[in-house]
Amino acid sequence: MSRRLYIILSLVACFCATVGSAQELDVSTVTRRPFSMVEDGDQTGFSMDLLAALAEDLGWNYDVQRNAQFADMLNSVTDGTAALAIANISITAQRETLMDFSQPIFESGLQIMIPADNQGSPSLMRALLSRELFMAIGIAFALLLTGGMLMWYFERRAQPYFDRKLNDAWFPSFWWALNLVVNGGFEERVPRSAFGKVFGVILVISSLFVVSVFTARITSVMTVEAITNSVNSVNDLYGRRIATIEGSTSATFLNRRDVNYTGYDGLEAMLVDFEAGNIDAVVFDAPILSYYSSHQGKGVGVMTGTVFLRENYGIAFPTGSPLVEDVNQALLTLRENGTYDTIYRKWFGSRN
Repeated sequence: MSRRLYIILSLVACFCATVGSAQELDVSTVTRRPFSMVEDGDQTGFSMDLLAALAEDLGWNYDVQRNAQFADMLNSVTDGTAALAIANISITAQRETLMDFSQPIFESGLQIMIPADNQGSPSLMRALLSRELFMAIGIAFALLLTGGMLMWYFERRAQPYFDRKLNDAWFPSFWWALNLVVNGGFEERVPRSAFGKVFGVILVISSLFVVSVFTARITSVMTVEAITNSVNSVNDLYGRRIATIEGSTSATFLNRRDVNYTGYDGLEAMLVDFEAGNIDAVVFDAPILSYYSSHQGKGVGVMTGTVFLRENYGIAFPTGSPLVEDVNQALLTLRENGTYDTIYRKWFGSRN
């Protein structure tokens, strides 16, 4: 065999071996339950299971690099250190200018999560024990006692009902004023002195005002309680302690709506503050918050309102990556053969 033919055959053999071997890929991700996480030392979650199915279909071998921050995961794609990134990555116009995306792998959106103790209608007990209501009741009692004692002072020698010593007069006098306001008084206990008659008429007329103010005060307290403890939509977020992840699509949305918020670098730090009671509402990806509120955050947070700003998750690739077309074809195959639906039901149940 000639040397030239030997070299050609060797190159052909190497090429065939390279083509036949499984492709090695560096995959970048970040912990986002239930999409990507580590349990018992295994990479698991919806996105990780989907990645495994894709690798099996395409003959890949891959190594998962788990980043601490979401931004680090995206940077690993843009700088080419990772062949692809997968988690809960929203497909946005801004990101499309920096990287390529597969076809959508999950339909998502944003939602609001609030502390569980703020769920539902305002608490009647909390409103009744408020400082403002106690002040209103105290003022009403003081006015009734003052009016009754003034009537006692001027009527104690003219009206037998008020003929009592000071120590014994305060409650009957208060009771007389209270009945005057509520029931209009008693015929047998009408004032008899000139001042008493004038003052009695003033009390009857002013009682209408006192009752109206007192009722309005209670209504005001209940209304404020309802406003303070009700978050049902984006319009209820203003003036509250709102949190989200810095650089996320939810942060972009809140900026457009001029809603002030605290931006966190990571999900765990935000949830720690939420559990500590330092946050009134969290705005973030609906499936992430829903999974938290029904698992490790059960009894701590509840979802409120409807899903808004619908968005799709995709797999991110460096711009111009030849893997995009192969992945898109494999995704279509997984949807057609039912593998995608099986993975979806495992993590989210049946789709509506």
